[in-house]
Amino acid sequence: MTPLPPTTSSLSGPFRRARNVFLALAALLAGGRAGAANVPEQLMDAATKTDFAYQRLAQLCDSFGPRFSGTTNLEEAIDWILAQMSKDGLDNVHGERVMVPHWVRVAESAEMLAPRARRLPMLGLGGSVATPPEGLTAEVLVVRSFADLAARAAEAENKIVLFNVPFTTYGETVAIRVRGAVEAARVGAVASLIRSVTPFSIQSPHTGNMSYNSAVRRIPHAAITVEDAEMMQRMQDRGQKIVVRLKMSAAQLPDAPSSNIVAEITGSEKPEEIVLVSGHIDSWDVGQGAMDDGGGAMAAWEAVRLMRQLGLRPRRTVRVVLWTNEENGLAGAHGYEQRHRGEMARHVLAIESDMGTFKPEGFSFVGGDAARKMIKKLARPLARLGAAGILNQGSEADVGVLERDHVPTMALLDDETKYFWYHHTDADTMDKLNPRELGACAAVMAVMAWQVADDPMTLPREETTTSSERKQN
Repeated sequence: MTPLPPTTSSLSGPFRRARNVFLALAALLAGGRAGAANVPEQLMDAATKTDFAYQRLAQLCDSFGPRFSGTTNLEEAIDWILAQMSKDGLDNVHGERVMVPHWVRVAESAEMLAPRARRLPMLGLGGSVATPPEGLTAEVLVVRSFADLAARAAEAENKIVLFNVPFTTYGETVAIRVRGAVEAARVGAVASLIRSVTPFSIQSPHTGNMSYNSAVRRIPHAAITVEDAEMMQRMQDRGQKIVVRLKMSAAQLPDAPSSNIVAEITGSEKPEEIVLVSGHIDSWDVGQGAMDDGGGAMAAWEAVRLMRQLGLRPRRTVRVVLWTNEENGLAGAHGYEQRHRGEMARHVLAIESDMGTFKPEGFSFVGGDAARKMIKKLARPLARLGAAGILNQGSEADVGVLERDHVPTMALLDDETKYFWYHHTDADTMDKLNPRELGACAAVMAVMAWQVADDPMTLPREETTTSSERKQN
């Protein structure tokens, strides 16, 4: 390792000689860069022997709550993080302005009127249009898939279509949420509901992003619980008529200003080459955004904070980016790519954590074969934490944007067993995270970033880098 050098570059004469003697003695005591104390071990020790990251995340989540694009909560959280990063002593701390979508849900409700009265827990889906002010009341048609809807298209006119689609994988099932309103509107429905995209429910609706098609009428689109979707399925199977009243006053407001958060540990030999570690700081407007993606953002931030705390400076610059607007637009990632397009060729690797910060298991890597071989070698120290695996499971959404510039990317893999239980719900709160697991995720991010940033060889790049995203929002 190389100790942090003095910030003054004008030393001369006796001062320069004294400085050189000091650095030579330091290198001798450390055994030089080749024989220095094991930096990955230092980083893992530092990250796993404290709950600092967990306590800082708790302060963020408890102080600002959910951080949805366009809200004061998000902007105040960004200001707080920038101030804390400056106190950490990180280099080049700043925000990079982008304009983000601003959708608001306002008041909303769903009620089953027949065959019996029941209030239905629900959440409007991000980007949905509103119902008329008085709401809309209609009979419900329950379907199991898009194919089922097509087969029963003649029954859908002027009804509310409910997609009761069981969870298989997120990537497969989320298509119902994203495209459901369009497919229901094509067959004449007045609104669409989905069974929440989750493998487990305690009457908990899950929100998330959805889309419209300019060629198809826009209809309201919302999520109800697994339990209520299954109940209405049974009612329909018995031949009972189901009637629901839906009220939503959602609105799409003009785009609002926000910022990506950027800070660095400047490289000692190749500062123009960048290893990026990241997570997104925005969240949906429910819960606290602790799991999605406060933990990932904190793990990336903690990775560079630990390097600074330990006096480490790798050959290349390690840049932490906390993305804004990942959840409903990716404006932060697209804005970063446009702003930094001139240096994309010098982005050696981009890492992101956005699937919770539970027990780490390794990384998914998107890049060429030569780079993959090098990454597998550099990941070996992570066997200590059971996280040395390098798989091919695609990229996360933000860093995936950089792949069109042929930047190799990595996604932190962890134990996702319960991630989709709480994903995009009011239950995404601090109690779902474990201080030791969050610390281990920070350790894994820090070690991988250090290994790539400090290796004498630059990670090879191939022009054919492509990926499918691991997670849509």
